[in-house]
Amino acid sequence: MSNISQLCVILGDQLSADISSLKMANKQECLVLLAELQDEASYVKHHKKKIVLVLSAMRHFAQTLQAQGWQVRYVTLDDPQNTHNFTDEVARAVAEVKVDEVLVTQAGEYRLQQQIDSWQSSLGCTVRCLQDDRFFASIDDFAHWADGRKQLRMEYFYRTMRQKHNILMEAEHPVGGQWNYDHDNRKPPDKSVPIPPPLRFAPDQITSEVISLVASRFADHFGDIDPFFMAVTSEQAEQVLQHFITERLVNFGQYQDAMLTDEPFMFHAHIGFYLNCGLLSPVEAVRQAERAYMEAGAPLNAVEGFIRQILGWREYVRGLYWYHMPDYKSLNFLSATHDLPAFFWNGNTDMHCLSQSIGQTQKYAYAHHIQRLMVIGNFALLTGLSPEQVNEWYLIVYADAYEWVELPNVSGMVLYADGGIMASKPYAAGGSYIDRMSDYCRSCRYKVKLKTGDDACPFNYLYWYFLDKNSELLANNPRMGMMYRTWAKMSDDRKYEIRNSANKFLRNMS
Repeated sequence: MSNISQLCVILGDQLSADISSLKMANKQECLVLLAELQDEASYVKHHKKKIVLVLSAMRHFAQTLQAQGWQVRYVTLDDPQNTHNFTDEVARAVAEVKVDEVLVTQAGEYRLQQQIDSWQSSLGCTVRCLQDDRFFASIDDFAHWADGRKQLRMEYFYRTMRQKHNILMEAEHPVGGQWNYDHDNRKPPDKSVPIPPPLRFAPDQITSEVISLVASRFADHFGDIDPFFMAVTSEQAEQVLQHFITERLVNFGQYQDAMLTDEPFMFHAHIGFYLNCGLLSPVEAVRQAERAYMEAGAPLNAVEGFIRQILGWREYVRGLYWYHMPDYKSLNFLSATHDLPAFFWNGNTDMHCLSQSIGQTQKYAYAHHIQRLMVIGNFALLTGLSPEQVNEWYLIVYADAYEWVELPNVSGMVLYADGGIMASKPYAAGGSYIDRMSDYCRSCRYKVKLKTGDDACPFNYLYWYFLDKNSELLANNPRMGMMYRTWAKMSDDRKYEIRNSANKFLRNMS
């Protein structure tokens, strides 16, 4: 390695051949470093499936780079010389290879970027930290959009992105005459519509070795390893995207909020895993969906809804994260302090909707956005669970969870812990919403039509209890005025029943 002058550091969520650090590197003089680190696998006890996904994808990516002629320094988890710390592994490589320059793409998470920012003074060589250009909007782009605005609403950012990148546009106007077709995407489930099974990949030798490693080394972590059928290469991730567009996109729009018992995947794309670790390009995913509408007649409400999740929400939460960190992480507007109940770790609860959503999370490291927001998240909001504990839980249990995408969604959308920076009101709902959008209530011990008492759906009385408890903070919210007027008209006896049912439930939950 006498000709090596550059060290290109690739993080576990940067597994993309066109990552900016690789594009700036000189292949003849560059050593690429990838390291499997105990610190990264266990700073929270990530779901076993997520660890398998990332480690297997890293190993496959290293093989691809070597086949392309890159020199690769790959540090495995069981390497006896592995320091298991990000900065220490970079320092060890710099000391042993004696490079002049370190290239790295900016980290997705604030805690890692803090480490990178310290390297220039500690490594004794030049450090170039490059912008992550895999996104439609840079961090500076979002800051420029946000500066001076009183409210940072996703819808307006999304429209700006549509215009800037000319996506689903006809000149200056949105295709179809509307920016957002969300009102067409709220149909309850229809069991007569067949749901295509997800695309599955049998573990190859590399993945099988990683499964064995994770099973032995992270046995105390949350979640099941088997069955493991995720994509672990960019080629496989591209196949998942194609499978969604040809098999599932047609029904994705209208049924994207629907839930069915023992149907964890519904019509969703299941590509967040791959977008967030670098195996799949968000730009390509958006463009392929747009072509499905323009060239193949895919329904506009489905295509727009899918594109909005990537071009809108994904870009927006990343920008919001960097715009408000590090203070955003400690926000707790509603002063919520309850501990997570034990069933968050095993799904053992009589509330069938929670049992389904948490149980499949445990098995697949996946739940779709309505289960995360309006079942698990709604429960966490109404019961006043600690934002710190809820954020850690979401970061642990989902294979697509990285702090930049998890934290704003949980603190902003799920818990309203940011006091309205993201959402104009808390996403709180009673049991009727879940009953309308799923078949869960039919198999539940609790009765969704009952409002109070031991047999009533807990969401029903917890909803009103939440409004009552937080009235000083929320009663003046213009979007909640009608519900507070309804509460004010209730009799004292009715309010007593609600408070009594809620307090009894919360005591038993603890």
